[in-house]
Amino acid sequence: MSIAVLKEALPGYAKDTKLNLGSVTTTSSMTQQQLWGTLVASAYTTKQPTVLREIVEEASQHLSAEALEAAKAAASIMAMNNIYYRAKHLIGDAAYESLPARLRMQVIGKPGVDKADFELWCEAVSAITGCGVCLESHEKTLVKGGMSRENIHDALRVAAVVNAAAVTLNAEEVLKA
Repeated sequence: MSIAVLKEALPGYAKDTKLNLGSVTTTSSMTQQQLWGTLVASAYTTKQPTVLREIVEEASQHLSAEALEAAKAAASIMAMNNIYYRAKHLIGDAAYESLPARLRMQVIGKPGVDKADFELWCEAVSAITGCGVCLESHEKTLVKGGMSRENIHDALRVAAVVNAAAVTLNAEEVLKA
């Protein structure tokens, strides 16, 4: 089970996605932990069974148990935060901005890995779910903390390609049903 198996599962018309999946996993400016954590957080966010299974299985060979859990935690916490902050923004009433979230988010303060890596994974999740508020917030935190824009860009590329693989495989599964 691996990225190679995931690539083989993609149909012929998704050749670009297949090639991009190979490219983003082998030519990244990110560290191995950043790359594989981004892959895991993105896979969790897509919820696509084949994508999730193949990526997590291979990632477990590249990540410590703590990093794997932190990548999963990034997907989990951002599943909540992306909905909450995007909704507050889309309502368009400034009165909501002053209201406290009153949602537990302790994992952001103590993720169990380097905070920059966790923020990068949150950025990738936010790209998939389309929360502009969270994208902007995490990007500013990353840049302020010294993360290169190239690393951030690579995380966005990974998220986009993982999402494309998930959309493709979900569509194929629907057609086969």
